[in-house]
Amino acid sequence: MAGPTPERIVRQEKAQLDFSQAMSYGDYLQLDALLSAQQPRSPAHDELLFIVQHQTSELWMKLALHELAAARRCIAADTLNAAFKMTTRVSRILEQLVHAWDVLATMTPPEYSAMRPYLASSSGFQSYQYRCIEFNLGNKNAAMLKPHEHRPDLLAMVRAAYEAPSLYDEALRLLARRGLEIPASHLVRDWTQPYAASDAVTAAWLEVYRHPQQHWDLYQLAEELVDIEDAFRLWRFRHVSTVERIIGFKRGTGGTSGVAYLRKMLDVVLFPELWHARTEL
Repeated sequence: MAGPTPERIVRQEKAQLDFSQAMSYGDYLQLDALLSAQQPRSPAHDELLFIVQHQTSELWMKLALHELAAARRCIAADTLNAAFKMTTRVSRILEQLVHAWDVLATMTPPEYSAMRPYLASSSGFQSYQYRCIEFNLGNKNAAMLKPHEHRPDLLAMVRAAYEAPSLYDEALRLLARRGLEIPASHLVRDWTQPYAASDAVTAAWLEVYRHPQQHWDLYQLAEELVDIEDAFRLWRFRHVSTVERIIGFKRGTGGTSGVAYLRKMLDVVLFPELWHARTEL
């Protein structure tokens, strides 16, 4: 005997079907605006993939910045349990960004070449959200303000991240508040300057790692930070690998040397003492 039809099942569930006077799923997510934001400039079939890849990455970056800002505030306020929720989420977001390259890697060199002239000088190098993430994680570089000078609103956002203490800076100030010996030069300084590693900071982290029961939340914070940098490294590596797979060693559309430039960025260490401490343990 035949069971109920799909239509009958839906009606039996009493699902709401009339949205003429109510907010729908598409209304809530503003899908009309979101799904009309993909405007390919070339006749190439694969340009839609390229656009969706980068737009979804920007959405994940928006969330990462939201979580990083909140995590910094929580660390500054000594509310570490809330901060851990946020830092864990940042690591999971970075994992999503790593796997996004797997989809773009299905594009072959001829497919990219068919659309590349239509990109002009636009490049992921110019992503203001990516730059804010780097600045939030401590990789400060004044030259990276320049690409945003044509948009005062964006420049203000990037400059705010550039001038603020990083997530790691806030972590070190927390260690000092807990009685660990952090040099004064690392507690009050010009936050726009690149971070300089310190043997004294390494010693402070070693104290945390050698006595985890006495410093359990700081021990967890250290591992949360390592998780973030580990995921961030993977994201950068997959970027390099995907770019080389698609364009080889051609120059980037934004004017950089492409793969050669990206490989240099792989050497940047965000939280150096947390890695140095591992050799000493």
